[in-house]
Amino acid sequence: MNPLDLPLHVETHGLDPEPDVDVVLLLHGYGGSTYTWRYWVPHLAKRAHVVLVDMKGFGLAPKPDDGRYTAEDQAELIYRLILQRGFTNLTLVGHSFGGAVSLLVALRLNDEGARRLLRLVLVSSAAYPQSLPPFVKLARYSRLCRIALRLIGATRLVRFVLRSIVYNPEVVHESQVLAYADPLATPEGRRAYLDAALQIVPKNPEALTSRFREIACPTLLIWGKHDRVVPLWVGERLKAEMPDARLHVFDHCGHIPPEELPEDTWARLEAFL
Repeated sequence: MNPLDLPLHVETHGLDPEPDVDVVLLLHGYGGSTYTWRYWVPHLAKRAHVVLVDMKGFGLAPKPDDGRYTAEDQAELIYRLILQRGFTNLTLVGHSFGGAVSLLVALRLNDEGARRLLRLVLVSSAAYPQSLPPFVKLARYSRLCRIALRLIGATRLVRFVLRSIVYNPEVVHESQVLAYADPLATPEGRRAYLDAALQIVPKNPEALTSRFREIACPTLLIWGKHDRVVPLWVGERLKAEMPDARLHVFDHCGHIPPEELPEDTWARLEAFL
């Protein structure tokens, strides 16, 4: 358990969290971990206090069997982390499911009125109702998914999923596969993975999406042109509805831009920061 008694795994890098130092907090996607950000962290650490989080149920985070794995549940934990550590000058970065969580955290911080959030970065972010990707649909059939994991194995299944969501399957390497497959090696990891899939769609999405226009901080939207998980129209709609959003689309890129095009995406993020 994290020292803050939150079911999160938290790593910090870079500068000490002084009042005049920017804090960059990064949230991974469904089935991901802090590993997602490995290419960006060395750059960010030179200029900010970097906070990497494995959200509840993923990576090295605790995986309690409490049935609370919605985006709202995750956002509440991240909000509590921000308050407990007193973060200000905050840039919140979220990928995919972590982007949806970031949007909810931004709304919560807006409601607080303390002006903690300086910037928002959404990378291939879930946001609006859409067709679920096949690997999430499979996970929602828990019995079928357990059979698949047992017969195929987590490593082979993760390798297939990764290769299916990037633009060029050749960029997927074995260390990447093993990093994402490792949390599925335990019964607790598999259960948390399935619980999160069952709760991935909010109960009242329109009540949340109608509020995105309230997020007025500068927002960078990073998307792969060939994203088959969260299609480009999601980024285009966010740009249209958020007051200060700019969208950058990378060609020859799929659902995980920080891993597919690490230097190009970092250059865009650095310019935004």
